[in-house]
Amino acid sequence: MADGVFNIAKGRGVEWYSIVKSNHHANSAFIVVLLIATGLEADDVLNNHDDLSALLAAANDQATFTNYARKTLTDVELAALPAPDDTNNRRDLDIPDLLWTSAGGGVNNTLGKLIVCFDDDTTGGTDANITPWTYHDFTVTTEGTDLTAQINVAGLFRAA
Repeated sequence: MADGVFNIAKGRGVEWYSIVKSNHHANSAFIVVLLIATGLEADDVLNNHDDLSALLAAANDQATFTNYARKTLTDVELAALPAPDDTNNRRDLDIPDLLWTSAGGGVNNTLGKLIVCFDDDTTGGTDANITPWTYHDFTVTTEGTDLTAQINVAGLFRAA
């Protein structure tokens, strides 16, 4: 298991970040979903799903721990779109750390992945309209304490 980019999203990350940050599509956002470790597909299978509905219909179960909810990141939560790094010939994107307060306790989960998805219109879509973008190893068991997810030091996505 590792971090990666879904096949359908390769080459689109900077575009999507720009759409959300600039509010180019008024109701666009990134949706963050946590997946339970048990039954989780291997990365080479996971990254083939083209929408969140198909991903969840497969062997991948969304978290159910007490106080779990998907996180929605809009233009307000995102940092400004960074300029290209001309020295290293790349562009790095990141999202803020995410907090689930009092995660678990009543119902606990052992988690395996954090998925970041792009939703072009949060007001009218379903999971079939949400495109998975990146996946990240996120192995932790909830127990009722606060749960913080920090993607990684290098950031969410690198276009190189």
